[in-house]
This record gives sequence, C-alpha cells and structure tokens, in this order.
Amino acid sequence: MKYGTALVALAGIASAREISLYSRQASKREVPQEHSHEAILRGANVALKLNNPLNIVDAVFSLLGNAAAATGAPEVANLDCLQQIIADQAFTNAKEAGDLDGQVQAILFRGLERNTLQVGLASVLCNETAVNPEIANIQQHQDPASPEAVNNAAIELEIAKSLASIGADPLLALQSATFPPGELGDPTAAGNTCNDENDAAGCIVTLNLLTPAVTEEEILAAVAGIDAGAGAGDEADDAEDDACTVVVTEPATEDPNEDADDDDDDVPTNTVNVQAFTGSLGGPPPPVESTSGAARPFAVKGATFLNAGAALQRSCAVQKNACANAANAGQFPGGTQQCDAQEDQCRAANSLRRLRRRRGGRRGSAVRR
Repeated sequence: MKYGTALVALAGIASAREISLYSRQASKREVPQEHSHEAILRGANVALKLNNPLNIVDAVFSLLGNAAAATGAPEVANLDCLQQIIADQAFTNAKEAGDLDGQVQAILFRGLERNTLQVGLASVLCNETAVNPEIANIQQHQDPASPEAVNNAAIELEIAKSLASIGADPLLALQSATFPPGELGDPTAAGNTCNDENDAAGCIVTLNLLTPAVTEEEILAAVAGIDAGAGAGDEADDAEDDACTVVVTEPATEDPNEDADDDDDDVPTNTVNVQAFTGSLGGPPPPVESTSGAARPFAVKGATFLNAGAALQRSCAVQKNACANAANAGQFPGGTQQCDAQEDQCRAANSLRRLRRRRGGRRGSAVRR
C-alpha cells in the first residue's frame, strides 16, 4: 500500500522549558508513543500557540493519559476532550490566519491515537462537539489490537473528507494512521510502537511502522464530489492563499495585496500539463492536466481538483511517494531524505508554499519498542 505522502507544515517547537516539563511526565510512562507522529505534533503546536486561551503548555499532553494531561492543561475540565480542544483551537487559529498548512496539521492531529496503559485498550472518546465541522467529524485512532480498531478505517476516511473540503490533498489522511497491532497480554504494554521527539518526520514514518486502515483508492472514492476550499479561510482571503489558488474564469484587475504569483497560471486552457518540475529521481511527477471548461479542471492520475495549487501539491506528493518506495527497495543509494528534498524542489518549481520546513539539528535514533 502506498502511504508515503507529503509531510506538511513543520515549523516551530515548544520552548525548552515546556519540552522538559512534558518529557518528565512522559518518562513516568512505561511505553510512550506520543512523539511517534512528531511532524504532525509540531505543526499542531505552531497553530495552537497563535491563540492559546486555555494556556495549554503543549499539544503533546493530549496524547497522554489524563493524569499527565492535567499537568499540561490545568484550565481544561474535560481532559477526555483535550485532543479535540487543541485540534479545534489550532484549526480556528490557522483558518483565521489564512494558513492552509496549519489547518491540515490540526485535522491530522485530531485523528492521532492516544496512549493507553495496555495493548488492546481503547482510549475514551470525547463527548463534546467541536466548533469547526472539519474537526467535529473526526475521532482519534484506537489501539490497533483493540476491538474499537474496527473504526480506524472510517476515521481515516473522515480525515480525508475534511482535508478535501479545505482544498488539501486527501491522501495526507494516511499520515494519521497508527501502528501494526501488538500482542494482547504483552507485559511490557509496548506493542509495535516507537517514540522519538528528535525525529522531525516522525519515527512511525522513519521506521516504516505507519499502517493505514484504508487504501488510496478508498480515499479517492470517499472524497469524490467534495468541493474543495469551503473551509480554507475567510472568503476574502481565499484568492490570496498561495498554496491553494482559486481558479478564475475571467480577467480581473491585479490586487496589489496578493502574492506575486501570476493568476493566469491557474486559468485552465484546453488540456495542458501545468506541472513545471522536471526532476525524475524515482520517476517524474505525474502530469497535472488542466482542461478548459471542466467542473473540476485540474487532474492528477484520475483525481480531480478545483484549483491548480492542490493538484500540483498532489503531483509532487505522488512523485515523492514513488521515490521513497524506490529508495526503500534499494534501487538507488542515499535513502529517502533525497526524496523529501526533491519534493521541496517540486513545490518551489511550482511556486507553492513549502509545507515542510524541517528544523536543523541532530536527528535522534528512534528505537523500535
């Protein structure tokens, strides 16, 4: 199954004081996994800190048990809903800022599995309703060895629908998936997990432990017909989002407040390939076909989009996925890092906002638990 889609919106981490605080709490647990999806966790934190009325120390607390969570969110009464509260606030903040990347991260964060104390034990569901419908329709993944794991496929499809509704690549939903099921009765409670706060990509990705419950084909079928852009920001800001450019159908006077991207790049004319990137490590990016007069005028390998930005993002992600598969199969040396770099080059060639801003520094060695 292909699931190596693009990681998105990595910018910023908690302060050293906050990191030391939640690290001490996590260390009291026997088998932590709250840093397994580090890319998503960091992105959610960035969006949360834009406006944090409940003074939540760090989003990571919502992935711990309630006793530890209370330390990081003393103003939150219903700790069973802390993960949803964080995702909802992060989404609101990102939407108000016109930040599509932050909205994506908030959606993905809402679906992450929350730690429990033993293999096969499901976490408690939130009994409140989120403000944003893009968050309200999502629950967290459950332990893959638990009976409740039967719902994980539906959760991934709901995440995909929310992503599609804001104009993002719905296949990013696969990045929210959890681990392979562990063995019931495992006295260590470890299962098949990992935990590494120094792995910016997320050790679940680095160690190839990400185990989606659905396929790409199932996601594309689930999001067929969903109009993109409904939740991507205030109406006045939609045309200014350089990661998701609105299609225009008639000439318009240039707005000096908009980014410098040429509007005519997003106007479909006949059927042409608007993918500008020519890199071919692991294979070239699939064409982004622009068809004049179509209801959803941009297409990538059968998936259609309302705007060029989302389609180009998908094309670059598909190329990265193929490159990573080839690297993991040993078809060329150098590992998957060069595939990440190529994806950034693909986005830059198409003047897309870079959704992955990896911080420098030493990457920790993830330990498979």
